[in-house]
Amino acid sequence: MTLSIILAVAGLIVGGVAGYFGVSASMKGKVARKLKEAEDQREAVKRNKLLEAKEKFLNMKAEFEKEVAERNSKIQQAENRAQQIENRAQQKEQQVNQKQKELDRKSNEADAIKENLEKQLVLVDAKQSELDKLQLEATEKLATIAGLTVDEAKTQLIESIKDEAKTEAMAYVNEMMEDAKLTANKEAKRIIVQTIQRVATETAIENSVTVFNIESDEVKGRIIGREGRNIRALEAATGVEIIVDDTPEAIVLSGFDPVRREIARLALHQLVVDGRIHPARIEEVVAKTRKQVEEEIVEIGKRTTIDLGIHGLHPELIRLVGKMKYRSSYGQNLLQHARETANLCAIMAAELGLNPQKAKRAGLLHDIGKVPDDQPELPHAILGMNLAEKYKEKPDVCNAIGAHHDEVEMTSLLAPIVQVCDAISGARPGARREIVEAYIKRLNDLENLALSYPGVVKTYAIQAGRELRVIVGADKVDDKTVETLSYDIAKKIQDEMTYPGQVKITVIRETRSVSYAK
Repeated sequence: MTLSIILAVAGLIVGGVAGYFGVSASMKGKVARKLKEAEDQREAVKRNKLLEAKEKFLNMKAEFEKEVAERNSKIQQAENRAQQIENRAQQKEQQVNQKQKELDRKSNEADAIKENLEKQLVLVDAKQSELDKLQLEATEKLATIAGLTVDEAKTQLIESIKDEAKTEAMAYVNEMMEDAKLTANKEAKRIIVQTIQRVATETAIENSVTVFNIESDEVKGRIIGREGRNIRALEAATGVEIIVDDTPEAIVLSGFDPVRREIARLALHQLVVDGRIHPARIEEVVAKTRKQVEEEIVEIGKRTTIDLGIHGLHPELIRLVGKMKYRSSYGQNLLQHARETANLCAIMAAELGLNPQKAKRAGLLHDIGKVPDDQPELPHAILGMNLAEKYKEKPDVCNAIGAHHDEVEMTSLLAPIVQVCDAISGARPGARREIVEAYIKRLNDLENLALSYPGVVKTYAIQAGRELRVIVGADKVDDKTVETLSYDIAKKIQDEMTYPGQVKITVIRETRSVSYAK
């Protein structure tokens, strides 16, 4: 029993010792692991702190370098500005020195000129004194020789000049009176004839406006079209301004060219009657109408030659005669003027015993040079003579055409007859208006100026010359060139032409693609 207890106690002791050592070993292992973990954590914290310190250092270094660079840049800029200021100061100093030298030079020149003038003034004073002395001596000698005093001599001289002036004045007055008596009868007749002419029936003249009457104002909206497409297409095709306002049952066609107005009027009439009004139809109708007007021009020429009894005229001359209907000279209808001149020439030639048919022929064709298809830089009389020669007219007729404004020498008796009859037809009061002619010439010059630029296809002067529409070819001018072209045209108009107000230049470039479905 006791042994058992002892063995048990011994076992407990041995177990306790063994447990103690086991626990001690286990605790040592845990402590070692904790120490290692603590060491690892310490190393990690150390590395992190080192990294943070390095990063902070690098950031501070970068900021410092940036500040240094900015300061260096500011210093450099300040040095550059200082250098520029110094350079400008040097330039100013050089300019001031040059100006000072120039002023000194001019001052020296002025001093020299002043000194020279003073010397000349002294010489002039001396000469004047000597002249006065000599004049006084001469006057005293003359008074001694004539036995008169100076005042008496002056009085006699004045009286003599007065008598001479009176004599010359009376002779001039008598001459003027004689001339007035000679011309009084002629002047009285002229005044009487002019007075009779002024109270005669007024002759109708061409103007720049045609009124197109419509049945109702509903047609105006169709003519204008959606967003104005129809009226813009009509204006572009005809070159005539279409004015649609509040005037009841009327549309105004405005344009300085009667041919264009007639084409626009006929085309508009056909469109209104037909009822189909759209841009494509408008272009088609205008093209047909233009052809009809050309045919009508030929017919007018034929009727004119038949009415006047002129035969054997070349077809081209007949066409040009018909074209006269749509031209004016100083506001006077050119065809009416040509017919008047032809009839007057026939009457005067018959009275003088000359050939009235030739005279009538020359009178009709004398202004043919105003309506050619091309416009060469020649006087219309010379151009008309060249056309007459080209189409085999008689030499005396050609000479009468070319000499009616003294452009060439008169070689036949028909020439002075045509010249006089042309003056008679144009001299009627109310026959011509130079203002209208100048206006038309200005518009023609405006269109021709724009037409001279490359790529320009058509030009239309509208709004009484206040706007110029220029149509260019899409294949010849690009979009960038359009703006430059409008500026160049405006600059040239401003430099070379005289006009009231301002002129608006609109350059239009349009591209169309047409295909047909068959």
